[in-house]
Amino acid sequence: MTTAHPAPRGTRPGGRTARTREAVLAAVFEELGDGGYPALSMEKIAQRSGVHLATLYRRWRCMEGLVCEALIDRSAAVPLPDTGTLPGDLRALAHAIGAFYGEPRMRGLIEAVVAAAARDPESATVLRSFFEDRLRTTGQMVDRAVARGELPADTDAAEVLAALGAPFYYRILIARRPVDRALAESAATAVWAAARAGAYTRARPADD
Repeated sequence: MTTAHPAPRGTRPGGRTARTREAVLAAVFEELGDGGYPALSMEKIAQRSGVHLATLYRRWRCMEGLVCEALIDRSAAVPLPDTGTLPGDLRALAHAIGAFYGEPRMRGLIEAVVAAAARDPESATVLRSFFEDRLRTTGQMVDRAVARGELPADTDAAEVLAALGAPFYYRILIARRPVDRALAESAATAVWAAARAGAYTRARPADD
């Protein structure tokens, strides 16, 4: 199965193409809220968005590509905090992630994306690239903390942020329970304590 890759972050089509894209991605989001991923289809998306089915297939080729692009589009709303301290940044980001996935339709979207990645290798590549990009972007928080002397110099920023997000994905995908403010607080507190103790430092090569 071939999947059209989403446009690089920071670039969006303009004019009529932009309006079509927005209508289609909004339809994906709404359909997921109504029936979840099992009920999602290109035909339903076309009907809800008012975009011809042939146009959908010409741009995205398959549903997996659509749901991946929908996640990338929606996740742009999650801000990168800069509170002046890493504990503050971790707490702010954890609450932003919790709010993002606290909405049932967003939980449906991440479930759909994971399901798409399991079915389609190209969607899996898009999803992995998306998360790697997000980790690089949010890793600025950790880099600032290292510069302020809050963390060891060899702290792995990606590991810190992956640890912060992990409880949310476990709660959504495995436990299938709602995310809440208590989860955000506990995740931020635990990651800060572990990072400060050096739990996420890069492994050093063994001496010869």
